Amino acid sequence: METVILISQVIMGLTLLLTFVRVVRGPSLPDRVMALELFSTTVVGLVGVYAIQSGVASFLDAAIVIALMGFLAAIGFARFLERGGPRDD
Repeated sequence: METVILISQVIMGLTLLLTFVRVVRGPSLPDRVMALELFSTTVVGLVGVYAIQSGVASFLDAAIVIALMGFLAAIGFARFLERGGPRDD
């Protein structure tokens, strides 16, 4: 079980690194928004895996809060883009 958790953490860590590169490099604002959504989803996965590893169920509450914040941020960015916000296409 420890091996599976370690492999999951390494893969999600690599995903966070590659997603951060996408956030920085773009090429457009919608791409960056999607990368931020993936970033928050990956963080939720990491917190969930850590909750399993540590056996502390309170971390799942934190994962739910992070997921809700990521969802609301994605809605906010979508509304901003829908209303004609700046785009670097």
